[in-house]
Amino acid sequence: MVQVFVTGGTFDKEYNFITGELYFKETHLRGMFERGRCTLDIEVRTLMMVDSLEMTDEDRDMIAHNCKRSKHSKIIITHGTDTIAETAACLAKSDIANKTIVLTGAMIPYAFGTSSDGFFNLGSSLAFAQVLDPGVYVCMNGRYFDWDKVKKNTKTGFFEDKQMHR
Repeated sequence: MVQVFVTGGTFDKEYNFITGELYFKETHLRGMFERGRCTLDIEVRTLMMVDSLEMTDEDRDMIAHNCKRSKHSKIIITHGTDTIAETAACLAKSDIANKTIVLTGAMIPYAFGTSSDGFFNLGSSLAFAQVLDPGVYVCMNGRYFDWDKVKKNTKTGFFEDKQMHR
């Protein structure tokens, strides 16, 4: 069984065609797992629907609390990309034992259709959650990164290893 916690981020944003604004309605995760013909037992739970730039320390503490409480050892968290590394660091320092936690997100909302990277990142995170050792990881662009070695390159829109820029 894989636990999936939804926290919002671009992944679940909708587009208002009249105002041009992005907003939250409900998560797309259940439909995405159906569309992907996923046969794994998955439990989806929405913790919050926030833009990661608006996420607070209290929100991160709530995510950590839910990870600790989860009876499942494989956890995926959908998250906004702007502060995904901060939340990963918080989780890594929260003394969550014997669990594989993979955070993932999208640069383009799933609601935008085939131009979104959300579907690919969700599938990748599901695979990585099943095979990685216990720990905290970020999964983007078909790669996984240790929580303390990941950086969002705001110029390219890709995630990369922090070590590459030292």
